[in-house]
Amino acid sequence: MKTITTLILLVCFSLIVVAQENYLTPFEQQSNVTATYEETIAFYEELAADFEELRLIEVGQTDVGRPLHLAVLTTDQDFTPERSRVNGKAILFINNAIHPGEACGVDASMMLVRDFLTDATLKAQLKNLTVVVIPFYNIGGGLNRNSTTRVNQDGPLSYGFRGNAQHLDLNRDFIKCDSRNAQSFNKIFTDWSPDVLIDNHTSNGADYQYTISLIATQHNKLEPQMAEYMNEKMLPFLYDYMEEVDWEMTPYVYAADTPDKGIAGFLDLPRYSSGYAALHNTFGFMPETHMLKPFEDRVQSTYSFMRGMIKYMSRNYKNIQSVRKQAYQSLRNTTKFPINWELNLKKWDPLVFKGYEAKYKDSEISGKERLYYEREEPYEKSIRYYNYYNVSDSVRSPIAYIVPQAAYRVIERMKWNGVRMERLSEDTELTVDVYYIKNYETTDGPYEGHYLHSKVELESETESVIFYKGDYVIYANQPANRYIVETLEPRAPDSFFAWNFFDGILERKEYFSPYLFEESAKEILEFNSGIKEELEAKKKEDKDFAKDGIAQLRFIYERSEHSERNYNRYPVGRLMNFELLELE
Repeated sequence: MKTITTLILLVCFSLIVVAQENYLTPFEQQSNVTATYEETIAFYEELAADFEELRLIEVGQTDVGRPLHLAVLTTDQDFTPERSRVNGKAILFINNAIHPGEACGVDASMMLVRDFLTDATLKAQLKNLTVVVIPFYNIGGGLNRNSTTRVNQDGPLSYGFRGNAQHLDLNRDFIKCDSRNAQSFNKIFTDWSPDVLIDNHTSNGADYQYTISLIATQHNKLEPQMAEYMNEKMLPFLYDYMEEVDWEMTPYVYAADTPDKGIAGFLDLPRYSSGYAALHNTFGFMPETHMLKPFEDRVQSTYSFMRGMIKYMSRNYKNIQSVRKQAYQSLRNTTKFPINWELNLKKWDPLVFKGYEAKYKDSEISGKERLYYEREEPYEKSIRYYNYYNVSDSVRSPIAYIVPQAAYRVIERMKWNGVRMERLSEDTELTVDVYYIKNYETTDGPYEGHYLHSKVELESETESVIFYKGDYVIYANQPANRYIVETLEPRAPDSFFAWNFFDGILERKEYFSPYLFEESAKEILEFNSGIKEELEAKKKEDKDFAKDGIAQLRFIYERSEHSERNYNRYPVGRLMNFELLELE
């Protein structure tokens, strides 16, 4: 009997080997080669033609004019998010080549999908899972292939470029959506609402012994149920699994100095994939293989990480779904939302870290002291891991935001993210809280096609404002409430205001001619003692102001009825009390 069983196992194994040999990736044929975009899509097309458990779907456009593809791996024909949800399946979403020079995920995912199609034991893990893969996200960057832009990276022989066809970094584009890639991604991600996101990357930075490190969604930005589950269940399993398969992993090495001085958790704002996923209550993970390790090792460790995630999800899919459901239920009762965080430098955990001694010597180029890592002196020591963030800013959400239809670029992005909204059926005067932008800082140079605002200071007033037929009413109490609040509140670091969607309000459209306004200003002061008292006080405390006649006229103008109401007034109203609205 034992001989027969052994024979059956040998036959099954040989069939798997034969099947895998029939679908070899370019990487498997030459270990320092990564598949081109065309080779990647052709590989999935061949698999989809031969296996009923895989479907390759065109799901949107990209900036370079090529379609974005999804490879959906599932059993029972659950190729849509609706069917997957009806059948109770957890959904794993894998994104590759957001930075095409960081190519390991492309090749690892090709092998992963093939192996789960050809190995019955692996395929059994898909019983309660649907795996959704973007084979190649930044297609424009992938077509811009070269061998030089990833300086000092150990392979592959050639690879794609970080920027896309618009020269944008797509891992900064998930909120502003300047690229067609991100616009397509927002819609796809919202439709599938995955339980887990894996976005495969390669990092540079300090040298150390590990081939792979990991950014998990910053736990202080998740709902407490999700944070606890990720920290106590998911991450321990993943770290243990990777060690078992000989790819020991460490948290992402985010260091202000050398790693032995301590590393910090990464604050993944919504502009990044894992931060964007957090807005949708999705567990986000960025495996970061190290560019100084051989390409073959980087691919294999990425492959192993995804295998480990599928293994965990197949066993714990109900728990993952339950925790996400609890997060949504908890958020339904939330009225105060955190919108920004800062690293707590007083709280840290000990972390056993395997690095190389950091040393210094004179540079042969400049003669100045330079850093290097001595690989002949590896160490294993306990370092500080600062992985706690405190809420640095929060906001009370309104009952509803009233968004003018003129902000159509904002509205379309919110629709892509599943935000439920209604429209006023007639012109309506509403009592709302409105923000006035009192101060802000802007980057000196362009950042991803924008001049990003930060450190926004607001003044809130309650006013009667006329909104027009067709303007949008967005109630805060809905599943997408985190996305709504973190994009519509101007102080949030990735708000639409921060990304310049409302910059028109920051410039006056009407003004005064000083020589003509002089007489009007005199009359204003005569009949408005309060303005006159403010003016005199300002002249006493500010000597430069006292010498500047135009500044004094401007001071009077800004406090008079002549000053335009909409200057620096954020146009989105905050409805703080229930009102019966006439809606379409």
